[in-house]
Amino acid sequence: MKKLACIVALSSAFVSINAHAWGNDGHRAVGAIADQLIKGSNAEKQVQALLLPGESLAGVASWADCVKGTYCGPQTEEMVAYTTANPKHSEYHYTDVPYQLSHYEDHGVGTTEHDIVQTLKQCIAVLQGKGDATTNPHNFTPRQALLMLTHLTGDIAQPLHVGEGYVGKNGGFVVPTQKQLDDKEAFGTSGGNNLQLDDVKLTEKSSVLIPAAPAEDKPATTPARPAPTTRAFHSYWDTTVVNYAFRRIGARTPEQFAQMVVAGNPVVAPNSGDPVTWPYQWADQTLTVAKLAYADVVPGAMTQQTSKKGETYYVWPLAIPDNYPVPSSAAARAQLIQGGYHLAAVLKAIWP
Repeated sequence: MKKLACIVALSSAFVSINAHAWGNDGHRAVGAIADQLIKGSNAEKQVQALLLPGESLAGVASWADCVKGTYCGPQTEEMVAYTTANPKHSEYHYTDVPYQLSHYEDHGVGTTEHDIVQTLKQCIAVLQGKGDATTNPHNFTPRQALLMLTHLTGDIAQPLHVGEGYVGKNGGFVVPTQKQLDDKEAFGTSGGNNLQLDDVKLTEKSSVLIPAAPAEDKPATTPARPAPTTRAFHSYWDTTVVNYAFRRIGARTPEQFAQMVVAGNPVVAPNSGDPVTWPYQWADQTLTVAKLAYADVVPGAMTQQTSKKGETYYVWPLAIPDNYPVPSSAAARAQLIQGGYHLAAVLKAIWP
């Protein structure tokens, strides 16, 4: 438990807010923070020139997830054109650096030529007017680059979109070599998607540790199907912890969260150098928080499962400390702030 407290303090060195990475709400919050911070600037003017009438950064923040299916509504011609030209687009959202490491390194274990760091570099280069066959292999248009930058700046702040938990053949988290992965001496966990939390226990503990949601925000009816008894660790960090972060400061919506955050005048560590290098700095900062995400959590025995496509994969039950919702929701709040302020900062650096 001391480890958790220590890393919370370390993450606070990056973001501090007055005492007083994400599903749709998390991404919208990141975009809403940036919308406020670029108001009246040349960056706002340039952003509006690329957005459609009525669009905002908050409104388009989930576009890059919406293109993955129809759960946001029917696919537009723009979405279809993007996914057709980018068949690996779902892999642009993350990298899988072992969470124990301190730095993202090109060609390191878990990285690819089209992972989140490399894709963010391309987006920034395109918006800087430097996109060519080398710096923009995906042939992003300026609008696509802005849509992806808005989303991925949120994703790279989500700890499990950067830091991967690899489990050794004999159990426990390890830092593997590529050969160990190839030889099945260690296994990736798909960004924590294959690590399963006891959702019943988590809900029970959270009801004591986290303020309750306002009554009007709760479901009006009981779901027809029984609630699942497990929750993917990645899902917890994408959505559950964002909900907890909102509730802990009394925010009901992403826009309200953004207003409260900006009003609190948080201190965010600045980036340095050419903006195209900033994704490396963002990844390294998020690796610091990934260590919190995995602190004092323990994978159980590996179980083999088969997907609907007939592919074999492995899952592990994951034990977490009883007070885990408290430091994790504090870290989520800090990372949402990082994402919003970093997005605003890079847009202002591109268009001073």
